[in-house]
Amino acid sequence: MSEHTASSNAADLASAAYELPRYDTVQTALVGAHVLQVTLARPEVGNAMNTQMGRDLFDLWSRLTEDAGPVRCVVLTGAGGKIFCAGGDLKERNGMTKAQWQRQHELFERAVWTLVDLPLPVIAAVNGHAYAGGLEMALCCDFIYASQSARFALTEVTLGIMPGAGGTQNLPRAVGDRRAKEILMTGRPFDAQQALAWGVVNQLFEPEQVLAQALATAEVIAANAPLAVRQVKKSVRYGTQMELRTAYRFEVEAYNHLVDTQDRLEGVRAFNEKRKPVFRGC
Repeated sequence: MSEHTASSNAADLASAAYELPRYDTVQTALVGAHVLQVTLARPEVGNAMNTQMGRDLFDLWSRLTEDAGPVRCVVLTGAGGKIFCAGGDLKERNGMTKAQWQRQHELFERAVWTLVDLPLPVIAAVNGHAYAGGLEMALCCDFIYASQSARFALTEVTLGIMPGAGGTQNLPRAVGDRRAKEILMTGRPFDAQQALAWGVVNQLFEPEQVLAQALATAEVIAANAPLAVRQVKKSVRYGTQMELRTAYRFEVEAYNHLVDTQDRLEGVRAFNEKRKPVFRGC
């Protein structure tokens, strides 16, 4: 048995032994050896985020940050065919005191920031409408594939609040300040074609193809060297917040961490042996 075949078999065994956490409001499933599908699972209320979903997502992202096991890429989607996530559960929020609201929002904040900080790449498969906190969650992912019939909105100002899960920061970085202020200040929905033209989403697909296409891209990413993918994510995220020359230096530091890895040796060796590399994340 060749070395790369043995490594591949070891990876398959590790994936089979990996135990996924179970949640009340979120479903998790390992698709193939290295892709984790995460599904918001409250379709009866448009996958709206309640307190329990905040707890579940915070726990999941925290676990993956601490130990991702065989997972190399995550796809986040919503149950049902029409709504990705309708935002916060306003029925649960009805009548909340200031203290209760703020405690819940603190939980949502922790869940979202842990998602943003997750070292693994995350693709949002927006299979339906993404409103308010649902759109904010999608914007916290690395990029978005969406349904051609999806609609998007940040409706918080129509409810007497404002986005508080990254919307006022992530949206301008995607569409520019002027477009973002119009979306944020009016609360008006926009359609999938506008989302594509403005840079909110990467690609549009027929509704039944969104998840499959996101998983296919996740498989491509997961087949690449996982340490390299993580360093790319880190370099883009932090580098875009720096002055350009400093960002160049940050990129080189990220690059240099990869030179002395087994995956770098394997990638070059596989190229010269004219075979597909088997990366182990070390």
